[in-house]
Parts: sequence; C-alpha cells; structure tokens
Amino acid sequence: MTPLTTAPGLGRVRQWLSAHPLAADALLAAFVLAAALLGTAVGPHSRRFPLGLVFVLFTTLACGALVLRRRAPRTVLAATVLLAVAEIVATRHDETYGQVTAAVVIALYTVASGMGRTVAWRIAALAVGVLTATVMAFGARPWYAQENFGVFAWTALAGAAGDAVRSRRAFVAEIQERAVRAERTRDEEARRRVAEERLRIARELHDVVAHHIALVNVQAGVASHVMDSRPDQAKQALAHVREASRSALDELRATVGLLRQHGETAAPTEPAPGLAVLDQLVDGFARVGLRVR
Repeated sequence: MTPLTTAPGLGRVRQWLSAHPLAADALLAAFVLAAALLGTAVGPHSRRFPLGLVFVLFTTLACGALVLRRRAPRTVLAATVLLAVAEIVATRHDETYGQVTAAVVIALYTVASGMGRTVAWRIAALAVGVLTATVMAFGARPWYAQENFGVFAWTALAGAAGDAVRSRRAFVAEIQERAVRAERTRDEEARRRVAEERLRIARELHDVVAHHIALVNVQAGVASHVMDSRPDQAKQALAHVREASRSALDELRATVGLLRQHGETAAPTEPAPGLAVLDQLVDGFARVGLRVR
C-alpha cells in the first residue's frame, strides 16, 4: 500500500518543483551546504581539521551561488570555482576537497547540460584545469596524490554527465520534431490525394452529365420535329428525354454525395421555401401552360 499512497505525493512534489525552479535550486543549495558541513564535521578527519570560519564562509557562498545556476550558469560556475580556489589556498586541507568542490560539480553540470557542446567543453576544460592546477600546487603532497586527481575526476565527470544529458535532450527533441514533421507530411499527402480524387470524380461527373444533356437535347429536337406529323414517335422521344434527365439527376446526386466533405449534412444549406415565394411558384406553373387555382 505504501507505493500507491506515496506516488501521487511525489508526482505533486515534482510538478511543484518544475513550476518553481528558483525554489528547487534553493533547496538544492541548502542540501549541498548541509552535506558539505556535516561531512566535514563528522568525517574521519574532523578532529585534525575541524570546521573553520574560512571553510564555512567560502562553502556557504559557493553553495548559495547555486540558487542562480539556471539564470546565470556561467557566472555561477565562475563564482564557485573562484571560491573553491580561495578555500583550497587558504586552508590547504586535502580532506575537504570533496566538500568544497561539490558546488563546482553542480555548476559545471548545469553549464554542460544547458549550452552548446563547443562552448560548454571549453568552459568545462578551463574550470577543471584551474581546480586541478590549484590542488596540485597547494594541496596534498606529492602533487600526483590521489586526492588531487580525485578533484580532476569529479569535475571532469560532471562535465561529461552534463554533455550526455544535453545530447539526450537534443536527440529526444529531434525525434519529436521528426514525428511532428512526418505527421504533417502524412496529413498533407492525404489531403492531396483526397483533392485529386475529388477532381477525378468531378471530371467524370462532367462527362456523364454532358452525355445525358446532349441526349436530352437530341431527343427534344426529334420530339419537336415530329410532334405534328408523328405523335407516337414524339411521345417516344419525350420518354427518352425523361429517362435521360432522370439518369442525369441520379448520377448528379450520387456524385455530389461522394464530393461532400466529411461531416457535412445531406440537407440543403439554405432555408426551405415558404409562403413568401408562392407567387414565384404559381408563375412557374403558368409559364409551362398549367392553370393554378
């Protein structure tokens, strides 16, 4: 039952931290400071090298600078490196290297993960070089002691980790962009094919309707010509006219139904005729010779 009850709470915490990056960085800075001070106070060398004012001051300033690591990453990195160098030169305690360089590691990771690869690697190389040279000159003896190379390893690892995170973010962003582009291309291709199909259907409709209208025209001419002399043949021609017109209407109705956009209703878009157009209806019947009462 514990994972089920704590998972929603952790999700809300993550959402809150994502929405408040300054508060998240402040919590991170406080955690790093507490870990550095606690590690020095209760560490195996705490009796030989107790917490001193210089160490506490420089460590507090370096960790406090992490609050602004997202707003000014390069400035924060420069500040943490200078404070770490000053602390190493002032105390010369190789047992406190890990604590004092913790802020530099986080600042260097931030720079490497949020900037371009070329600029980030140049800045990282400069920061790692300055710290390594400082501990080799003022730290443990001999200069190739493992404590000195430990500083180099931690800072270089931070730069590499930040570059790996940046590369992964760029890769994921590229994959998402390709997916969006592919989806857009598929939609455009589908719309193009639909437009081509509608055009083909419209051409076929034109050919079919034109054929029926030509047939209606011929049969109507025949009926007009033989109306007086051969009424039976005229009646047959008019039957052909009616059949051809019916076929043309059926073809037109079926094709227009195919050409409708998805979601369109089959009903006409204009209002149904009312009593206001009754006179026009009567005039239409009168023009064809019908009497309306």
